[in-house]
Amino acid sequence: MRAGFVALAGKPNAGKSTLLNALLKQKLAIVSAKSQTTRSEIHGILNTEEAQIVFTDTPGIHKAQDRLGSRMNREAFSVMQGVDLVYLVVDGRAPFGKGDQVILDSLQKLQAPVFLILNKIDLLSKAEILEALQAWQKRYDFAEYFPLSALDQKDFQDLIQTTVSYLPEGGKMFPDDMVTDASRAFRMAEIVREKILSCTEQEVPHAAAVQIEDIEVQDDGSWQVRGLILVDKPGQKGILIGRQGRMIARIRHEAEQEISQVLQQKVHLELFVRVEPEWRNRDDKITSYGYGPQDDHE
Repeated sequence: MRAGFVALAGKPNAGKSTLLNALLKQKLAIVSAKSQTTRSEIHGILNTEEAQIVFTDTPGIHKAQDRLGSRMNREAFSVMQGVDLVYLVVDGRAPFGKGDQVILDSLQKLQAPVFLILNKIDLLSKAEILEALQAWQKRYDFAEYFPLSALDQKDFQDLIQTTVSYLPEGGKMFPDDMVTDASRAFRMAEIVREKILSCTEQEVPHAAAVQIEDIEVQDDGSWQVRGLILVDKPGQKGILIGRQGRMIARIRHEAEQEISQVLQQKVHLELFVRVEPEWRNRDDKITSYGYGPQDDHE
């Protein structure tokens, strides 16, 4: 039996969360075309006959504009230092930039082997795939190379079997029936945030944090859930609520439907919005909302 941790790392929008969901064949991580979608590490547990692989989705590494961004970057680098294997997930279409070099420099400091996951090959020709692989091969000594499409590909057996061969021998760390160690409140909050990302534009998606304040089981077995959305500015609150409450009603409806489907439980969701000025630059607030590792001085 082999068991170990695999970190999915890379820049924002490379497809890390999509790949995690595809590997687990169910939705664990929220997905959006907007940057900073993933703010906290998320564990997805895959059990095979010969191994248990614990995948860790990490925040996209980016040029931080605030304390939240800095702590998300620190969390991503911290996770990579404590795993048995790293998948560097890159968008095969994207040109190489300074941010990629920063990530490669950090990988040089690791003891763990690194796989290059060249993602989104469904959007590339065979010649473009080969050119991209050759270019990345010159930049870093990757242990393995896997061109794939996290969105369209159905079979990841080659990737999974190769991954298992790199993991240490050992017993399982989680029960066979556990797919994630994330709490249901965390998963609910992330689904609400995903709907904010998909329904709103400009600064609002990045300014929003979500907390599940209460989950109450009703007599009919359904869950009554109270969620709080926090934003930086009064104007963002107005956008989230929308004219005659239409935007918050849309977010609530879409989130309620998906939470019920993902958790296989009937859910009645209430959402409220509160302004918390400059929360993205306040370590105490970032910590209380569960984003990024806690600073030593807090």
